[in-house]
Amino acid sequence: MSLHINPVILAAGDGKRMQSDLPKVMHLLHGKPLVEHAVAAAEAVSDLQKPVIIVSPKHTMVQDHLGDRAQYVVQEQQLGTGHAVMQAQGLLHGVADHVVVLYGDMPFVSPSSIEQLIAKHIERGNTVTLMTTTVPNFENEYACFAKFGRIVRLDGGYIQKIVEAKDASDGELQILEVNPSIFCFKAEWLWHHLNEIQNTNAQGEYYLTDLIEMAIADHQLISSVPVAPREAMGINTKEELDSAATLV
Repeated sequence: MSLHINPVILAAGDGKRMQSDLPKVMHLLHGKPLVEHAVAAAEAVSDLQKPVIIVSPKHTMVQDHLGDRAQYVVQEQQLGTGHAVMQAQGLLHGVADHVVVLYGDMPFVSPSSIEQLIAKHIERGNTVTLMTTTVPNFENEYACFAKFGRIVRLDGGYIQKIVEAKDASDGELQILEVNPSIFCFKAEWLWHHLNEIQNTNAQGEYYLTDLIEMAIADHQLISSVPVAPREAMGINTKEELDSAATLV
């Protein structure tokens, strides 16, 4: 029996830093909305079902553009990435065996990298598999990665934890392997533990990355897949969009 693997694409953010009334994921890159790039990558992966897209209640532009290529869930309040993924539970609980989390503002993630993520996840019987990217420094074109969480590993290479940049020590901030927050989860484990995430942080939000700490504490199987920095780039500002437009 084939596995049911669903992509969940987060696309509900307002994108205030874009300084535009247009929703962030509907800004154009190479003539197509950002969310189109993410959906097209998911569609190119044969193992994946139709994506579930988490959308804003403020507009229907994503739905109007994509039509029946996706299923949609409205995130009424923007309470963080963990809260956003939680919105998909109603559609996918008892249906999906595994869930791949992608982002509508990350246009460069390739189908082959998604395939590698899923392959390692299934092959190793992991509870969580994540993409990581390693940069040479945090300057110039790599400056955007300075805000990413750092991957802290034990001597044997096993992931010990992910430390958000704002919580990292000076030493941890020197770590060049960072977390783009692209994951593949065992669905039942995901739904159970999403409800345990707390919002006791500076933003008052529910962070999906908190699940990694839970999985490690729970002695679950975790692996990572390396991806090139370009694939891990997210678009949050007009400057980043302009910079991304120069990449083919």
